[in-house]
Amino acid sequence: MPITNAQLRTHEFLQLMYEDEYYPDHLVELGKAILVRLCERIEAEQPGDLGALYVLTHAATEEFNDLEGEFCAGGSEFDTVAREWIGEEFWILANAYGFHDADSEELIATREW
Repeated sequence: MPITNAQLRTHEFLQLMYEDEYYPDHLVELGKAILVRLCERIEAEQPGDLGALYVLTHAATEEFNDLEGEFCAGGSEFDTVAREWIGEEFWILANAYGFHDADSEELIATREW
């Protein structure tokens, strides 16, 4: 299902990671897919409060936890820069869906990176 949110429909997820050759594009693509799936889940499930949103973002964060191993195997990692960029994407998503009071740390609280 395509993203319907006007702000996110044209958003270039993880663009800064694509621009940095330290991060393999084929793996960044997998991260982008996690974020697109998160958008699709938010649109399908329409969480009514922050608690419900955090359930969805925590599940997506756990997918990123699994993906980190692939980055390491590919000669890269979720370094400080990548962690900030990924976290910012979660914050952008929350705001685009109207959760302006979302806590940026709580959005990715289940992270292991």
